[in-house]
Amino acid sequence: MSASFSMSAPLSVNRVPEVTMDFWIVKLLAVTVGETAADHIIFNLGYGLQTTSMLMTALLAVVLALQFSQRRYIPWSYWLAVVMVSVVGTLVTDSLVDNYGIALETTTIVFAVLLTATFAAWYAVERTLSIHTVYTFRREAFYWLAILLTFALGTAAGDLIAETFDVGYLNTGLLFAAVIAGIAVAWYAGAINAILAFWLAYILTRPLGASLGDLLSQSEADGGMGLGTTVTSTVFLVAIAAVVVYMTFAGNRDTAPSSNT
Repeated sequence: MSASFSMSAPLSVNRVPEVTMDFWIVKLLAVTVGETAADHIIFNLGYGLQTTSMLMTALLAVVLALQFSQRRYIPWSYWLAVVMVSVVGTLVTDSLVDNYGIALETTTIVFAVLLTATFAAWYAVERTLSIHTVYTFRREAFYWLAILLTFALGTAAGDLIAETFDVGYLNTGLLFAAVIAGIAVAWYAGAINAILAFWLAYILTRPLGASLGDLLSQSEADGGMGLGTTVTSTVFLVAIAAVVVYMTFAGNRDTAPSSNT
C-alpha cells in the first residue's frame, strides 16, 4: 500500500468494495437480473414499461438514500443499490427506444457521450476516478451517476448488436466476453492503467450479462433457451444473495484495498 493512499483518507470509510473476483461475480449476476427482472415486471406482472419505470425509479431513490447514509462499504446495501441501478438503467434505455422511438444507435452514442462527460467532470473536480477513495458524498454521487450511465449504455450497445445487427444473444455475449478478456490482457501487459481497465470492463459486463439473461430467458423462437424471466431472475437473485452473505460473514474482504493498491 502506498503512503500517499494511507494519508489521503482512512481506509475504513471507503464506501465501495475492492475489485476482487467476488466483485465481478456479483456484478455479472446483477446485470443479468437487471435485464430479466425488468422484463418480468413489465410483461409477466403486467405493469407495463411506463409504470414499471416510475416504480423502479422511486425504489432506486430509496435504496440510494440508504446507501448514501452508510459511512463505509456495507455489502448488502451496496449490492442492493447495484441491482436497482441495473434495473433502472435497463428501463431508461428501453423507455427511450420503445416509448419515444429513439434508435439504439442514437441511444448508444448519447449515453457514451454522457458517460464521458461524467468522467470528465468527476476528474476535473476530484482529480481522480479511482474507486479506492470514494469517501465523500460528492465522489459517491459521481460514482453512482457513472454506474447508472454504464448500465444504460451497456443495455443500448448490447441490444444494438444482438437485435438490430442480428448477431444473436449467444454470439453477442461471446463477443463482449472476448473484448473484456482483451482488456484484461492489456492491463496485465501494462498497456492500459487499472482505472481505465476497470471502467471499460464495468461498461462491457453490462451487455455481457444482458446477453446471458436474454439467452436464458427468451423463447427458443427468439434465440433463447426458454427458461423465462421468472426462473432466470429468481436463480440469479438467489446467487447474488448467497455471494453477498459470503462477503459479509467470511471476513468482508472487499472493505479494504489490498497491499498492492
